[in-house]
Amino acid sequence: MPRPVDDSQPRLAAGCRWGGGGDEGKMILFPEGAIRVQGTGRKILDRCDGQNTFREIVQELQAHYTASEPAQIRDEVATFLEQLQQKRIVDF
Repeated sequence: MPRPVDDSQPRLAAGCRWGGGGDEGKMILFPEGAIRVQGTGRKILDRCDGQNTFREIVQELQAHYTASEPAQIRDEVATFLEQLQQKRIVDF
């Protein structure tokens, strides 16, 4: 599957949604199960609304994690989204 490009607009795939209780207990529910997403993964998925572009998501994270290399952040976000796309949790 292709990696996201700058203009990609990641969003939860059909049949996937946020669920669970409270902010700490939020999970992504999908037809085959559920996953709890915390930390940076949560920051990424919170922005996957079909409106934000991949470029915008990466730029927000680069501004937040200034001690990390921008290219590394971009690569890790792309890898994370690609893995979730393979599991049919995210589309872009």
